[in-house]
Amino acid sequence: MDFFIPSAKSGHKGGGKGKGSLKWWQLSLIGIGCTIGTGFFLGSAIGIKTTGPSLVFSFLLAAFGTYTVYNLLAKMTAEDPQDGSFCYYAGKAFGQWAGFSCGWNYWSSNILIMGSQLTALSILSRFWFPNIPLWLFAAGYAVLSILVVITGNKGFDKVENLLAVIKTSAIIMFIILAILALTGVLHGDVKHPGIPDSMGGFFPNGLMGFWASLIYAYYAYGGIEVIGLMATRLKKKEDAPKAGIIMLIVLVAIYFLAIGFAVIMANYGEFNDKESPFVTAMEHYNLSFFPHVFNAAIIMAGFSTMTASLFGVTTLLVTLSKSKDAPAIFAKKIKWKHVPLPSLGLAAVGLLASIITALLLPGKIYEYITTAAGILILFNWGFIILSGLRILETGKGGKVLAFMGLLLLLAAASGTLAESEIRFGFFVSIGFVLIIGIATLIMHFKVWKKQKPA
Repeated sequence: MDFFIPSAKSGHKGGGKGKGSLKWWQLSLIGIGCTIGTGFFLGSAIGIKTTGPSLVFSFLLAAFGTYTVYNLLAKMTAEDPQDGSFCYYAGKAFGQWAGFSCGWNYWSSNILIMGSQLTALSILSRFWFPNIPLWLFAAGYAVLSILVVITGNKGFDKVENLLAVIKTSAIIMFIILAILALTGVLHGDVKHPGIPDSMGGFFPNGLMGFWASLIYAYYAYGGIEVIGLMATRLKKKEDAPKAGIIMLIVLVAIYFLAIGFAVIMANYGEFNDKESPFVTAMEHYNLSFFPHVFNAAIIMAGFSTMTASLFGVTTLLVTLSKSKDAPAIFAKKIKWKHVPLPSLGLAAVGLLASIITALLLPGKIYEYITTAAGILILFNWGFIILSGLRILETGKGGKVLAFMGLLLLLAAASGTLAESEIRFGFFVSIGFVLIIGIATLIMHFKVWKKQKPA
């Protein structure tokens, strides 16, 4: 997989108008691989615990909200393809402050995503080694990921694609086994709760629980913005909307079936944040291989996603620095195996912070980091919608669709306040936004205001 990182500089012109080589269906497959991660494999367990079987409705709502975002992003890409993608469009729509803050918000969200993946990998690894501290696993995976980046393995692209196939295959394997179990082909000592026959069955924690669960559904679709970054590689830029729609249809089908089978095979009280909901759903069957194979597949997939994010934030910081939206040191050619070490070093500091946090808050760290990362993603998506409304000529129907998308983003972000176990993650994300906001003000008064117009 190649990494296409946005330039936060509003006036930056990337090479997005060149001839690409990707067909639309290839972009759809890449998008599916980029999107499916531990946010779905593990985060969905917290969502089920929060709202119960109604999480399937959360995923459908989030799918609609995701479509409203990608629809505008794809149209902007088709009209004016740029390597900077959504950060370029934010700068084009609202000025340099928007491009700057969008770039740093994207960097911050990816740092938190790495922390989320890192914590998830550690939790999943304790399936085999329950007595080893969480932070020790986190440190090991972080060092391994950094080593992969430093060595610059030329085969990493192929490995990434292979691991994308593995994690998709793991979900399909669960769906097939679930069908066999529900049709009686597989025998187990369990009575399935089945499809709830009342509102109370679907919403055991009420509408507040459903509201709080939206963030986990949205987090599972996180990565759709990457398709906007990669859409400049399409042979036909006008195929960007079609690629995204097909990708979403496939994701919705996979997510809906997998979550739907999980919640009708096990009582929602059995799900917890220490194991994948799909392992929980199958644990009453005599399939000794399943938890181990599935757990290993998730770990491999999660590690690939985390390492890809590490590559991404490392490159992004160089881009921000070259456009003078980050300290100049990060643009210096202090390199090893074509890896910019200063940029990698700052990303490593972010990973170190995740390890320390895992040591201090081992109980709820995954919920906190996942919530904060999810909200920062929603902020970027909000930028995309607002930029689209400003740049594109949209009819009344398009405006209604966009505002519905904004309302759903607001609902998902504010829903985290409804659940005490994840509320702290909301304030973590607000802390990041405030820091980026202060930095933007400093840049405005100390740098941009002094610059003479070209």
